[in-house]
Amino acid sequence: MKVSDILRVKGSTLFTVSPDQGLAEAVTTMASLDIGSLVVMEFGNLVGMLTFREVIAAIVRNGGGVGTLAVRSVMDDAPLTCSPETEIDEVRRMMLVRHARYMPVLDGKTLMGVVSFYDVAKAVVDGQDFENRMLKAYIRDWPVDEVGTDAPKL
Repeated sequence: MKVSDILRVKGSTLFTVSPDQGLAEAVTTMASLDIGSLVVMEFGNLVGMLTFREVIAAIVRNGGGVGTLAVRSVMDDAPLTCSPETEIDEVRRMMLVRHARYMPVLDGKTLMGVVSFYDVAKAVVDGQDFENRMLKAYIRDWPVDEVGTDAPKL
């Protein structure tokens, strides 16, 4: 399974923010849309990610508020990225190693979407559920041998 399979099911709705936008406005957007990340774009290019992790760290550093901080000052300016052709197992491994919860998907320099750790976990579970159903159907339809038993020949 590839990242493109997740995006096909998930859809391609993207929420972006400018690096010079105020952090308070970005946090308000995240809260109102009930999302955990915003892709930071400048001049049509991905320049960072803003997630609740960066927001919380900034609030702590700033004495409990966001004040006049800009997104640029708190964003992850080197986020993990993948392509639509990246295998889900590889995305899962990269996310686990870097403790990343969100990963932008780029086709060249074009932003195609964002996959979350939840999206990856759901795809893995759905894939396993499908495989289990297929195996159970296969076992139920096991061909009967000449003796009339359902046991496989050894």
